[in-house]
Amino acid sequence: MSMGVAGALHIQALLGSMGRLVRSPFSTALTILVIALALALPTALRLLVLNAEAATGGFSTAIDLSVYLKTDTPLVKAQQLERNVRERSDVARVELISADKAMEEFRNYSGFGSALEALKENPLPHVLHVQPRMDAQNTAAVESLRRYFSAWPEVDLVQVDTEWVRRFNAILDVLRNLLAIAAVLLGTGVLAVIGNTIRLEILNRRAEIEVTKLVGGSNAFVRRPFLYTGVLYGLAGALLAWAIVQTAVVVLGRPIATLAELYGSHFFLQGPPMDDVGVLLATGIVLGWMGAWISAARHLRRIEPRA
Repeated sequence: MSMGVAGALHIQALLGSMGRLVRSPFSTALTILVIALALALPTALRLLVLNAEAATGGFSTAIDLSVYLKTDTPLVKAQQLERNVRERSDVARVELISADKAMEEFRNYSGFGSALEALKENPLPHVLHVQPRMDAQNTAAVESLRRYFSAWPEVDLVQVDTEWVRRFNAILDVLRNLLAIAAVLLGTGVLAVIGNTIRLEILNRRAEIEVTKLVGGSNAFVRRPFLYTGVLYGLAGALLAWAIVQTAVVVLGRPIATLAELYGSHFFLQGPPMDDVGVLLATGIVLGWMGAWISAARHLRRIEPRA
């Protein structure tokens, strides 16, 4: 069989599958909707993880050290220590919060402004907030940096702020595991839906299949239009799933942006990146093809021309 003939047969099978779907709009729409909902849920969970990472500004990998100086340390000395820290190659950023600035912020946000006026002196220390470089955020490097600060005679306490990072990463890990479980379960559901749909179509076209086999049609020839039907179902379901998720992003985008502004953030809800859209469409096509192939391979073997 030449390439031109083979191509024509594939085009014929594809167009025939499209025609049969169009001639049954209600059942086709219901099947595509079920597939779309099954694909939209893991896509939405994936988008939730991506937006959670974006909303936090990448601090899921950030580790900070808070270096509390002794209360009798002069501000000039604290500024000198800040400059020394800034020169270290394993430090990405350092910020000095003076005792006066800390007291001012506490007075503004604590609600105890009038009570604090009774204090004769500022009990708060100067604090250095130190963020190590990304390549120096492993356990050994952070511990070495902690010992370095602890050795200073001006330092009262060194606190490594990693607990919140571990909690946030644990939440993301739960979401990723939930995403994987949902993808497997719902992907299996898509296979079942498409497989059952193809099974019903094979039963409805049993007489046609018997005639085709009677005149010499092979199982591969008979199976081809059903495979294209499964692919079309999977692709259409994936496109609808993309549309559902994108619509949700548009609907929720403005309220989430308003909420972020109230917290002083410029975060806005992001839609699915094009790489994820490509994976979604490819997943729909593959699941559609697999579901149709499994169902067709199983049921076509049972249909043979009658003598």
